[in-house]
Amino acid sequence: MAVMGTRGIHTFSRALRYRNQTISLSDGTLAVTLAGLEKGVDVRIALDIVRFALEGSYDVALIFSQDQDLIEAVQDVKKISMLQDRWIKPACAFPTSPTVQKTRGINGTDWIRIDRATYDACIDPNDYRPKKAAP
Repeated sequence: MAVMGTRGIHTFSRALRYRNQTISLSDGTLAVTLAGLEKGVDVRIALDIVRFALEGSYDVALIFSQDQDLIEAVQDVKKISMLQDRWIKPACAFPTSPTVQKTRGINGTDWIRIDRATYDACIDPNDYRPKKAAP
């Protein structure tokens, strides 16, 4: 996150909550692993979408998510657009492929379907997790 900050990206961090999760391995056996669960990220995104619309920071909000919890933020942006008498377009970009079942964007947005290669090209290749100490 520090690297992103040096590039002018505003970042927010949230502590992950870890929970035991049972997974099925390819050989049919079960294993238990710790899975990190994020909490509050969708709320942070919604707040930013609305705040930046109020500040006039954008004309197009391109949201890389299909989380329907963001519908209310999209509705608020449309109200802000009317109240400020300006054009604001919320859009939702998401990957599609024959193996992806979820092909709907966020209701109330323009849906931009992207192929897997484009989606993969957007992924930050850096691993920002703290390095484990050698034994």
